[in-house]
Amino acid sequence: MGTLAQQFARYREMKGLSQQALAKQANVPQSSISRIETGLLKNPGVICLQRLAIALDVSLLDLMETKN
Repeated sequence: MGTLAQQFARYREMKGLSQQALAKQANVPQSSISRIETGLLKNPGVICLQRLAIALDVSLLDLMETKN
């Protein structure tokens, strides 16, 4: 797909969730989601990614898979 930011945004949009709705569902700060999607947070913590993957109903490996 591309970068983690692109992959993450794609999954969120496929679920029809706003950043705020995903943040609430995953119990992570909305600012973290924004920073991931803009590429400012290139290496989010594993716990954060795991919570987001669960909220997006994808595996952690799928969420992190990037192809150049």
